[in-house]
Amino acid sequence: MLAGVSLLLFVGQIDIRPAFPLQHPSSSFIQQVFIEHFHDPGAMRGQRSLLLGPARLCLRLLLLLGYRRRCPPLLRGLVQRWRYGKVCLRSLLHNSFAGSDTAVDAAFEPIYWLVDNVIRWCGVVFVVLVIVLTSSIVAIAYLCILPLILQTYSVPRLCWHFFYSHWNLILIVFHYYQAITTPPGYPPPGRNDITTVSICKKCINPKPARTHHCSICNRCVLKMDHHCPWLNNCVGHYNHRYFFSFCFFMTLGCVYCSYGSWDLFREAYAAIETYHQTPPPTFSFRERVTHKSLVYLWFLCSSVALALGALTVWHAVLISRGETSIERHINKKERRRLQAKGRVFRNHYNYGCLDNWKVFLGVDTGRHWLTRVLLPSSHLPHGNGMSWDPPPWVTAHSASVMAV
Repeated sequence: MLAGVSLLLFVGQIDIRPAFPLQHPSSSFIQQVFIEHFHDPGAMRGQRSLLLGPARLCLRLLLLLGYRRRCPPLLRGLVQRWRYGKVCLRSLLHNSFAGSDTAVDAAFEPIYWLVDNVIRWCGVVFVVLVIVLTSSIVAIAYLCILPLILQTYSVPRLCWHFFYSHWNLILIVFHYYQAITTPPGYPPPGRNDITTVSICKKCINPKPARTHHCSICNRCVLKMDHHCPWLNNCVGHYNHRYFFSFCFFMTLGCVYCSYGSWDLFREAYAAIETYHQTPPPTFSFRERVTHKSLVYLWFLCSSVALALGALTVWHAVLISRGETSIERHINKKERRRLQAKGRVFRNHYNYGCLDNWKVFLGVDTGRHWLTRVLLPSSHLPHGNGMSWDPPPWVTAHSASVMAV
C-alpha cells in the first residue's frame, strides 16, 4: 500500500478523490487532507520533483488510520529514523541568521580537519625536501660544474662567479633558517593593556589589529600572512621579512643556475640523446653521471625559478600596497562594499610604495639598504605587532591607525 500510494502521489497523473474509496470512519477527513494538500498552490510546487511531500503525507495517513499500534517493528524503526534525520537536518540551520554557508561549513569540517592535520605533519617532510634539493644543487655545482668551468673561464670571470654564488647561497641559507626558527609573533596571554580590536572566536583571546587565527598552529598570529608548509611555520610579523627574502634570493639563485648552465645543459642533453645509438658512445660512468646531473640541475632550477618567482612577485605587489595575503581578501570585500555605497576605501596601513618597503625591510637610513637587505641581518621589524604606529619618518599618514 505504501509503495502504491507513493507512486501515485509522485506521478500525480490521477485524481485522488475517486481513486481511494476508503472504508473508514475518518475516510472523509483523510480525503479532505488529500484534497487540501494537492490542490493548494503552495503545496503543488515541489510535488513532481521531490519525494519529501508524498512520503510525509503517507506517514501521516498511517498514523491517522491506526497503523501506529499495528505496524511491524521494521516500519516503526523507519519512522523513527525519518524523524531523527529531520531533527539532524534542522539542527544544522538552528537559527534564522544561519544560511546555506552554515550547512556547507559543517559538511566540509572533516575535510578541513584532515587538511590541517596533514599539513601539520607534512611540514617537517617539506622542510627536509627543501634542504635535500638545495644541497643537491650545491653538490652538483661543486662536483660537476666547477671542474668544467675551471678549464674554460678566465680568472676575473671565475672570481665573479665565486663571489656571487657564495653570497647568494649564504643569503638563502640564512633567511631560510631564520624563517623556520623565528616565531611569527603571538598575542601575549593575560595582558589587558594591548589594543584589542576583537575577540578571537577560536581561542577566545584578545585579537589585536592585523592578527588572525591559524587553524594549523591552533593559535593567533600577529600580522599573519599565511601558514607556509615549506617552512613548517606561520608567516607573521617577526618572520615575514625572512620569508620574502628567502623567496627572492632563492629565485635569483635558480635564475643564475639556469642561465649559467644553459650551454652545459645543451651539451649534456645532446650527449644523453646518443646513449641509445648503435653502436653506443663510449662515455665513462663519471661522464654519464655528469650529463644526467646537469640536466637535473637545469630542469629543477628552471621550474623553481618560474614557480617561486611568481610567488615572489605576488608578495612584492602585496608589500607595495601595505597588505598581507589575508588582508587582501578582507580589503577587496570592504572595497566592494564601500563602492556600492559610493564611498572610497582607504587602507590605513598603506604609506606609499617606497615607505611600505622601508617599513617592511626595516630600512631607516640609506646605509641600511646594504647592511640590512644585501647582507644577513637579524634586526627586528618596526613595532611590536599589536599597535601599528608608523615610524617617525613616515609623514603620509597620521600616527593613529584603524583596524582593517
